[in-house]
Amino acid sequence: MASIRQKQVASTVQRSFSNLLMAEGRYIYGDALVTVTRVNMTPDMGIARIYLSVYNAHNKELVIEAIHHSGTRLRQELAKRIRKHVRRIPYLEFYLDETVDEMYKVDELFNKLDKERAAKDSEDETGED
Repeated sequence: MASIRQKQVASTVQRSFSNLLMAEGRYIYGDALVTVTRVNMTPDMGIARIYLSVYNAHNKELVIEAIHHSGTRLRQELAKRIRKHVRRIPYLEFYLDETVDEMYKVDELFNKLDKERAAKDSEDETGED
């Protein structure tokens, strides 16, 4: 369970890192759309685990790898933005958040089931006459 301070710092990092990606992201990963879905802080506030959702990219892992490769520069830029809010700048770990992709897959399965059920119901109605 995250403490109140962990949640506050995570929120600050998420806001600032999102703005940083909007400003610098194009130079790192090109035309892909990357959003910060959530940030989790370790109890000692030393590591920020940043979960990113990637759109408009064929290989999402390459985008995450490009961001990881630029991690030092991104941490320095983040430090400029949040240094007055935290005592020490956390190290950044990047993870691909696939919950939105999973949501679309589940939604697609439900739509498929609805279509099959509607087709079966229409067959039953025509067969009863």
